Amino acid sequence: MFSEFAHILVDLIFDWGYFGIFLLMAVESSFLPFPSEIVLIPAGYLAEQGQMSVPLIMGSALAGSLLGAFINYYLALTLGRKFLQNYGKYFFINEATLEKMENFFAKHGAISTFIGRLIPGIRQLISVPAGLSRMNLTVFSIYTALGASIWAFILTMLGYFIGENQELIDIYLKQITIATLFIIFIIGFWYYKREKLKG
Repeated sequence: MFSEFAHILVDLIFDWGYFGIFLLMAVESSFLPFPSEIVLIPAGYLAEQGQMSVPLIMGSALAGSLLGAFINYYLALTLGRKFLQNYGKYFFINEATLEKMENFFAKHGAISTFIGRLIPGIRQLISVPAGLSRMNLTVFSIYTALGASIWAFILTMLGYFIGENQELIDIYLKQITIATLFIIFIIGFWYYKREKLKG
């Protein structure tokens, strides 16, 4: 975790401050993803050293995550949707498929966005189907912010309490990821059962 690249990022964050966190998290949340732990764990460590503030780290990380998510959302809404309408048949995607996606996100967009933001490798991509399906922007923003805030807080606290202990960070990060996936499974199962009873 605290490889040479991570140390370079610590210096970058220290030099650029909260604006650096904002930019790096915007990139992490867009089409050029890299692990957010590389940004937020060093920031949490700097907070423990008294060089940064946890609330301001969280605010910068959330603003950057939202910017990156909005970029993906609007690219999918404009360019992506137009592309699929013109060339989707070559990928077995037609207008009816887009309508089904719209209906799905109209009904399940909130839970899909929230859960998606907590899954590694998916958190950057969940904005794309949301944009393609014209998901309500307010709902998208709320649940993107909720999921992004939870993950950012976890990573910042890891850096704050564990600091530069790479071995412990790796252990706890793996355990947290597994626990998060388990909780997501429970939430998804509960939501599925609730919707089945309603329908």
